[in-house]
Amino acid sequence: MGRGDLTDAEWEQLRPLLPVSNGRCGRWRDHRQVINGILHRVRTGVQWRDLPERFGPWKTVYERHRRWSGDGTWERLLQQVQAAADAAGEIDWDISVDSTIVRAHQHAAGARTDPPPEPRKGGRRRGTPGRGTVAEPRRPLGGGGAGSEGLGRSRGGFTSKLHLSADGRCRPLSLIVTPGQRADCTQFKPVLEKIRVPRPGLGRPRKKPDSLAADRAYSNGPVREYLRRRGIRHTIPEKSDSQAARLRKGSRGGRPPGFAEDRYKKRNTVERAINRLKQFRAVATRYDKRGYVFLGTAIAAALAIWLRT
Repeated sequence: MGRGDLTDAEWEQLRPLLPVSNGRCGRWRDHRQVINGILHRVRTGVQWRDLPERFGPWKTVYERHRRWSGDGTWERLLQQVQAAADAAGEIDWDISVDSTIVRAHQHAAGARTDPPPEPRKGGRRRGTPGRGTVAEPRRPLGGGGAGSEGLGRSRGGFTSKLHLSADGRCRPLSLIVTPGQRADCTQFKPVLEKIRVPRPGLGRPRKKPDSLAADRAYSNGPVREYLRRRGIRHTIPEKSDSQAARLRKGSRGGRPPGFAEDRYKKRNTVERAINRLKQFRAVATRYDKRGYVFLGTAIAAALAIWLRT
């Protein structure tokens, strides 16, 4: 077993959740070997063609990663691993939300202008007993152009931005990729709505945290109204200009928003989750041309974090 490969315990946790072939499209190369190759590339940032021979043909590894990124398999695997942790009471639902800039390598430019291909229909999925799949297969948005691929220009240059939520144990719960100049508050609602942790047996997946903490980038009226409407307790500091405008209005300005200083100190969990993600070099620097493939790379890194904590 090489450095960074799945251990026997991690493989046994992941194996029952993986897609299985229906036999009509030929036999698949061993999942464990291919996943280890994907994790090696995500961890080291090596070019696909330079993968060590012990992982098999590099194109097989790349194509499976691309296909699983496009049809939602990586997202389903992450949700199922989260579901097992939630059933064991191992998720701290006092979550935090933030974003981080990812510098795009020059190789990330120049994606094709045609939309990505439809996912192949070969293979059926085997779910764990009493726990249905949640993420629906979908065709990723494409069509070329930097904006549609989550690439943009920010102070850091040619960049993407990774928006995420993290539980109290510094593990990513949901991830979204946007161009680097996109404001954090515009992706607050999509990030929260991507939290979908299936429950054992019947029942809807859990989507509502116990509490939430975020920095001043998320301090605006629509964000606070959305959280109040969903009944989510939150700790978000008020911006100085918002505070001054409220004070100028006097009694018409309303009461200041609640702020729990002790709870806000726990917001560092999302910063530590970002640090964990950026230990994977293919996440810290974006090499993938297509936005959905880079999102799959980030989700594969998040899956490895969940399996190892």
